[in-house]
This record gives sequence, C-alpha cells and structure tokens, in this order.
Amino acid sequence: MFDFSGRVALVTGAAGNLGQAVAAAFEQAGARLVLADVAADRLGALYRESGERLLLPVNLTDEASVRSMVSQAVAHFGRIDVLANIAGGFRMGPPLHETPVETWEFMMDLNARSVFLTSRAVLPQMVTQGHGRIVSVAARAAAQPKGRMAPYCASKAAVITLTESMAAEHKLDDINANCILPGTVDTPQNRADMPDADFSTWVPPAALADVILFLASDAARAVNGAAIPVYGRS
Repeated sequence: MFDFSGRVALVTGAAGNLGQAVAAAFEQAGARLVLADVAADRLGALYRESGERLLLPVNLTDEASVRSMVSQAVAHFGRIDVLANIAGGFRMGPPLHETPVETWEFMMDLNARSVFLTSRAVLPQMVTQGHGRIVSVAARAAAQPKGRMAPYCASKAAVITLTESMAAEHKLDDINANCILPGTVDTPQNRADMPDADFSTWVPPAALADVILFLASDAARAVNGAAIPVYGRS
C-alpha cells in the first residue's frame, strides 16, 4: 500500500508488541530500519542486523544515550526520514493524593521525556535534509482521563502537546508531526491482565501500524499536528 523504498525509519520500542508490528510494516514497505530498544538482549533475539537494518540499544530517558543513537543512525544510513516514537508504558496506581512522586516521574520519563529527547535529537537532521515525519504514540486516556491513572494520562497528554508544538514549529520545513491515540491494544499482557474482556473489540498492533505508516507516508502530507483516535470497537 505504501512505498518507503530508500527511506530510513527509526522505530523506538522496537522489541515491544507494537514496536515489532511497526518495524515489520515499515520493512514490508521497503524502508531501511533503525530499531532501538532498552532491552538489548530481546532486540538481538528478535532481529538480525543487516545492511538494511541497524539495531541500537538505547535508554530513551538519557540525553547522551539518545544522541548517540541518532548519531549512529545518521552515520550508518546518512539520513532519518521517519521517527516512530513507539516506546512507552502504563502503570495503574492509587488515587492522585496517594500517588508516590516516583510513579509520576516514572510515567513522565517513560512516555513524555522519551518523546521529547528523541524528537529533539532527530529534528536537526530532518531540518538539514529538508524532509521528515514524526509519529508518536499517545493514548485514548490522554483525551478521556480516568481515575487511578493520573500520571499515565498526564504523560500521554504531554505527547499530544509536544506533537502540536513540533507541528507548528516545522510546518514550513516539510516536517510533519502527528500522534495516534490507541484504545486497548490486543497484546498478550493485556489479555493476561483482563482475561474476562472481549478481545475482539481491542485494537490489533498491526492495525495501529497501518495508521502509523499512513501518517509517515506522502499520502498524509497535508496532515500535521493531528491526534488520531484508533479505538477499534472498544
């Protein structure tokens, strides 16, 4: 459906369920891949490095680690056309007034700081080459917050705001920034955590990957600063 031949896609969280689906979709579309994840062993177990695929362990909450990742990617491929900010996570908690500061910091680092640092490191390369697409993963909870998960909701809302700011700053540079708002994603972990749910209403990772590829493609060249709901039937 989409042709990314000759383009380079950097996928963070590539060892996760959604990251794997996104990496597979970009590869099937002809992209060269930079696959990054904090879980170096799992990354190596899932993928083989090749001339078209670079594997990079990274701590996305550490500025030096992120800059090193981007520098290695540019040195290897010469450019980064797509940044797919897939890495992130969820932690349910107590009510806000009982939430430890550590939980707040963990969620903000994992979901918001990671997008901030990685986008900040990649954008100068995109400006230099005169082209780029950034697609990040926010969450339905950012637009429809729920109780006992305030740090998660706030961290994903920050992803939307970062996306809107980047889109405004680079709208004349042929650099588009958008994000998706998944509903409940159909993963083994979610099935284990919610065994009585109707899994058929959840969103398959492959369906989210399709939306991410669209937003990174030329077909979405007029879409900038959007937060796209991808709820399935949930």
